[in-house]
Amino acid sequence: MTDDKKPITDDLPEPVVRRPRVNASIVWLVPIIAALVGLSLVIHAWIEAGPTVSISFLSAEGLDPGKTVVKYKNVTIGRVTAVRLSEDRSRVIAKVALEKSAQGFATADTRFWVVRPRIGLGGVSGIDTLLSGAFIGADVGESSEPKSEFTGLENPPPVTHGAPGKTFDLHSDDLGSLDIGSPVYYRRIQVGRVSTYHLDKDGKGVTLQIFVDAPNDQFVTTSSRFWNASGVDVSLGADGLKVNTQSLATVLAGGVAFQDPPGPHDATPAQEDAAYRLFNDRATAMAPPDGEPKYIRMRFEQSLRGLAVDAPVEFLGVPFGRVVSINLDFDEKTQTFPTIVGAVVYPARLGKAHDKLVALARERGDDEQMSQMMGRLVEHGLRAQARTGNLLTGQLYIAMDFLPKAPKVAFDGTAKPLEIPTAPGDLDKIQQQIADIVGKLQKVPFDSIGKNLDQSLGELNRTLKQVNGNVLPEVTNTLKGAQQTLGTANSAFAPDAPLQQNLGGSLQELQRAARSLRVLTDYLGDHPDALLRGRRADDKLQPAPPPPAAPTQGSKP
Repeated sequence: MTDDKKPITDDLPEPVVRRPRVNASIVWLVPIIAALVGLSLVIHAWIEAGPTVSISFLSAEGLDPGKTVVKYKNVTIGRVTAVRLSEDRSRVIAKVALEKSAQGFATADTRFWVVRPRIGLGGVSGIDTLLSGAFIGADVGESSEPKSEFTGLENPPPVTHGAPGKTFDLHSDDLGSLDIGSPVYYRRIQVGRVSTYHLDKDGKGVTLQIFVDAPNDQFVTTSSRFWNASGVDVSLGADGLKVNTQSLATVLAGGVAFQDPPGPHDATPAQEDAAYRLFNDRATAMAPPDGEPKYIRMRFEQSLRGLAVDAPVEFLGVPFGRVVSINLDFDEKTQTFPTIVGAVVYPARLGKAHDKLVALARERGDDEQMSQMMGRLVEHGLRAQARTGNLLTGQLYIAMDFLPKAPKVAFDGTAKPLEIPTAPGDLDKIQQQIADIVGKLQKVPFDSIGKNLDQSLGELNRTLKQVNGNVLPEVTNTLKGAQQTLGTANSAFAPDAPLQQNLGGSLQELQRAARSLRVLTDYLGDHPDALLRGRRADDKLQPAPPPPAAPTQGSKP
């Protein structure tokens, strides 16, 4: 039986091995696709990501991480990702992620600033940020040097890179009221602005950089003159009061103006970065070239009250220089305190006169033209005088003029500096003349004159008393006698007086005699032979017409 039994396993079917099926739900498809999209976005962002830069500002005003953008020409090129304080807590540092297309902005000459609403003397800017919010402005230059850390500007730059125009340098003694953004005018039209300024290396002046927009930059020539047009230029002269200013903005914020000088000049357009001198006013800028300055010294023996530094020095009325120093000295011989005045003069301001003097000095072979020229002028009476320039304020100025009666003085042309001889001014002469008159008046013996005058008045008083006591009564009697005589004469010449009647009869007889004489002469004129033959019997004399009767008293003629 045991042989007939078979293993159970022999009757069982052979198992077939099958792999189990994965029953994935469609729900898992969505996160898988999202993950793939996210991964692609991350990869795309990593591929398109630009450099990250750090910009430091004084304040984080207007900076909001994740919202504040960086714009160039109003196109977004980046975004602020974080804002933190610097280690010394003096500034804030904004992390900015730039786009890949803005990779060129991470260079050394790129400038960043916060654009926010600003109100200034030059106008209103950034007004659109009231609605859109502040953003960071950018300006890229031409540098290729990479840079990741920047110091942001607190104000927008007045000139951006690539702006059409030219930049020029102006040198001045001080900045005055000018500032970055101050306007530049040409014929009262704004054509540019001040872009920057800095102290000179020696600390003795200021250099301003201005930018003139195209096409107006062609008006800046090699002969152009620049002057500070800030404030109001007021002058009082023979033509009256003159007020000159460029605009109201220059009165408040300052400005620069330029123009070519009058007359023939070089009108070639100036090159980029050409340097010019910035004058204080238009009159000084338009004056002829000063040429090389010369230092002279003058010694005055009188008081110079009213003379100040920068007072003008004139040569025959022409502006010749200015006073630069006023110091007292002590003379041991005379025990006086003379005043030493130093001045800077510009001989080239004399124009053709200076050219002729220089040519004459060269013909004579003079090495020191200034000293030789001054020496000849001093020989002809050139003297320096302190004269009154304003009667109201008493301000003085130095006038160099020729005095024909000036005494001869020794002039040392080799002295350094040259010392010009002086003469008392007109006011000093007047004061001296007044002092002489007062001295002469003091010599007049007013006391003796007063005593003599008192004696004369006493004698006159006694004489008047004598006249009143003795002479006047006699005169009164004489006048009374004369009055009686006149009364008698009037009585004698009365119409009914005997004298008057006798006088009338005598006159009538005289008239009749004259009438008879006239009749006789008329007869003889007609009969001249009557003188020999006598009057004939038949001739009769024609009686003359009787004279008119004399008018009686009280009747009309």
